Amino acid sequence: MRENRRILAGSKWGSLTILCLAEVAVMALWFSASAIVPALSAEYRLDGFAKSLFTSSVQAGFVAGSLTSAVLGLADRIDPRRFFLVSALIATAANGALLLVEPTSLWVVGFRFATGVCMAGVYPVGMKIAATWARGGAGGDMGLLVGLLVGGLTLGSAAPHLFSALGGIDWRLTLALASLSALLGGLAILAVGLGPNVQAAPPFKPGFVLWAWKIKPVRLANLGYLGHMWELYAMWAWVGVFLHASFAQTLAPDIAPFAAKLATFATVGIGAIGCLAGGIFADRLGRTTLTMLAMAVSGTCAATIGLFFAGPPWLLLAICLIWGFSIVADSAQFSASIVELSNRFLVGTMLTLQTALGFTLTLITIHLMPIWIEALGWRWAFMPLAFGPFLGVWAMARLRAHPESSRLAGGRR
Repeated sequence: MRENRRILAGSKWGSLTILCLAEVAVMALWFSASAIVPALSAEYRLDGFAKSLFTSSVQAGFVAGSLTSAVLGLADRIDPRRFFLVSALIATAANGALLLVEPTSLWVVGFRFATGVCMAGVYPVGMKIAATWARGGAGGDMGLLVGLLVGGLTLGSAAPHLFSALGGIDWRLTLALASLSALLGGLAILAVGLGPNVQAAPPFKPGFVLWAWKIKPVRLANLGYLGHMWELYAMWAWVGVFLHASFAQTLAPDIAPFAAKLATFATVGIGAIGCLAGGIFADRLGRTTLTMLAMAVSGTCAATIGLFFAGPPWLLLAICLIWGFSIVADSAQFSASIVELSNRFLVGTMLTLQTALGFTLTLITIHLMPIWIEALGWRWAFMPLAFGPFLGVWAMARLRAHPESSRLAGGRR
């Protein structure tokens, strides 16, 4: 056993590199359909509700998959690499099936829902695999490792916008590239090793999921995460539409769509750098310090971004990049906090449940956005999203004051 662990330890960064690449590749499925909404809107005249469904049906599927996984303890009872592989292959098939149906049919909702269900075996499971390699104590690197995984999710979520820009008006190419990417990512997980922190699976007890609420520091970390999620996916789902609408008023018609797609890719993609920087910062200066700072910045951006609508494109892009960097810089640290505050043998279940709760909340804000756009216009439509991160700052401040917060980042609160 010791010899096996020495072999695994020697492959830590090799395994983590492949894991991150696999996460980037498979998570391209999440926004593969959302990225083509502007093209589909022009071709099929989709209304606001239909546009929201391209993202929210994935969120709903993810919630269903995550809750099932959490209640059954699948993330702690199945080899995570096998769980990841099977989930990625099924999700690839569901996304590819979109090419066989009309974009306005109910089949699209069903296939997107199935994709979301499978993401429950990719995103939180990938974080668990990364956590098995984490080094504890004062020199720990939990925040960095989980940050790398969430950075992979972020870059994967941004990739379809780049595919869309490179594919021009052919939205089918975007779907095809995302499916191919996910297939390769799913197969790559076979080359990933598990670290020395693997724990034996606990006996199956559905009541374990209640620990996420019963344990106060875990509850506060989850509340902070919910505030963060109130803002995150609504911004990711709608910032592309926002940029298309703004650039259409300030740039030439033949330039605006391409520029908006690239700007959307940059806005979402820069979050990968934010995750990496946030992980390094949190491991050295504290989890709650980083999360409160990031949410304060992103909440301010949400409240003010509309003031730059139809303004100079370079200025609007600069604000969007700040928002894209800060809005996800803290994401991994909520997960890292759960890993550090939970019992080791329940890490997979607690991570899966946390993401299930957060993505349930995103269903609300994604569908509220078209209502706010209609009622408030683009100038103020994003402002209600600011309430989430400001609530999150309060929750993390409460966690910081709790004695159990000394378990975070080797004592760095």
